[in-house]
Amino acid sequence: MRILLIEDDADTARAIKEILRQNNYVVDTTGSGEEALEIIKIYLDMYDLVILDLMLPDIRGSEVIRRLRASKINVPVLVLSGLNETSEKVNLLGFGADDYLTKPYEKNELLARVGAIIRRAHGHAQELIRVGKRLVIDLKNKVAMVDEQPLPISNKEYAILELLAVRQGTTITKEMFLNHLYGGLDEPELKIVDVFVCKLRKKLTQATNGEKYIETVWGRGYVLRNPEATQKEVKGTKQVFNAQLETV
Repeated sequence: MRILLIEDDADTARAIKEILRQNNYVVDTTGSGEEALEIIKIYLDMYDLVILDLMLPDIRGSEVIRRLRASKINVPVLVLSGLNETSEKVNLLGFGADDYLTKPYEKNELLARVGAIIRRAHGHAQELIRVGKRLVIDLKNKVAMVDEQPLPISNKEYAILELLAVRQGTTITKEMFLNHLYGGLDEPELKIVDVFVCKLRKKLTQATNGEKYIETVWGRGYVLRNPEATQKEVKGTKQVFNAQLETV
């Protein structure tokens, strides 16, 4: 998951970034509201969350939210502020913020709010994401399970599966995988994604006796699908095709 942190205090930004990176989030930072708006507009599909400080040197955080929503940009926004007034929170939520966290805050509360917002944004209310009847991805404990048994996969393979699961049904490009895995630091060639996906597919197939979860979208990337739903679609297509043949 990739986060844009808008915070002009360098020490605070470093501390938040480190907390998030230790929990496998990729974090980009800026101290300018205007620059943040440009970044979001250019790289809109890249970010799962914006963490926003209210007191910025150029424009207020509330103006950042207002302009994002006026441009129909719905990226989730978590506001961080030293202000604890209820009226301020109500106003910001009215502007379009998704949540509000008052400084100082506990590390675990920050992580819990971040995780909850990202899950909700992608349609997952719980920390467990189910794909079909057998595969479960535990976002809190960073493990995948098949039939309630841990799936023996590497950290990189889990990161790929997590991104696919959170955005289930959406095609993820190889560039997005690289950003998720390496955060722009010493990124290898794109083909490494194919290697990780190949290994992950093999382990999923072995654990599920042949069920297929990861579909290749040629020229674009990969998508995670419910194997039971896919089988029903294939069966329905065959039935329609056979019915058409019978009428010929």
